[in-house]
Amino acid sequence: MERVFDGVVPAAKRGGVVALGNFDGFHRGHQAVVGAAMGAARASGRPALVATFDPHPARAFRPDAPPFALTTTDQKLDLLEGFGVDATIVFSFDAAFAALSGPDFVRVWLADAIGAAAVVSGADFTFGAKRSCDTAMLATLSGDLGIAASVVPAVTDAVGILSSSRIRALLQAADPVGAARLLTRPFTIRGVVEHGAKLGRILGFPTANVTLGAYLRPAYGVYAVRVLVDGRWVDGVANLGIRPMIEPPLELLEVHLFDWSGDLYGRTIDVALVAFLRPEWKLDGLDALKVQIDADCVAAKARLDAEPHVRSTR
Repeated sequence: MERVFDGVVPAAKRGGVVALGNFDGFHRGHQAVVGAAMGAARASGRPALVATFDPHPARAFRPDAPPFALTTTDQKLDLLEGFGVDATIVFSFDAAFAALSGPDFVRVWLADAIGAAAVVSGADFTFGAKRSCDTAMLATLSGDLGIAASVVPAVTDAVGILSSSRIRALLQAADPVGAARLLTRPFTIRGVVEHGAKLGRILGFPTANVTLGAYLRPAYGVYAVRVLVDGRWVDGVANLGIRPMIEPPLELLEVHLFDWSGDLYGRTIDVALVAFLRPEWKLDGLDALKVQIDADCVAAKARLDAEPHVRSTR
């Protein structure tokens, strides 16, 4: 898949069918939009494209908002590539881009830069300065330039519309299994392994430590996880939170891998939160902590044996 960051779409990818959206998490609803674009592209012999934004517009407008990302841009691109998209164009959502009028967005980016033959969006897609344009306006503006426009209805289930907001709420409510049903895979944190306090090593449970960065903060606690290392998924257990046994408190994802040894410092890993085991507890000393970690490992192995395996996002 071509990954376009400078707005210059390769000639071979011009004239494509473009799915428009933020696609944070690339959940089932997003997959329906991109799938519709891909179906139209394949039927007409055109490239299947996605146009998305970095950073997320909500982050650009509210820089002080709490972290909310379900995927990094790299993860999102990996997911789109795995889905079969031919090229993804990442719009740099800066002040100048945010100030573009709806007509200018369609003319400058969709028509001139991408050379789109058709665009596909979800029913809630908005664009233009101050989100002033909706899908009806997109159809009008695009049609004036010879670009077909279509809208994919929201995907629903017994609860309601599938959305990134619902997934965030499930993760914050300690329900990664429910979130995975909407995502079609477990929520996965990608990060670089950093040096920590080495307490896990002292206790006999060495950990790979990853900071959470811009990711949404799921419920703090202990999780059964699978970790992508050297191209394969390795089972493990992780504590996500502020480590109440250690002073000063420090927010961190600490992962202990089963049946694996090696040096991960400085390497990028993917940690899939498969199941929530318990909240964080402040225990009575290190001996009690060691006993609890051992029990957590037993519980994690049992949950992982019962859960379907994750599929790679790479």
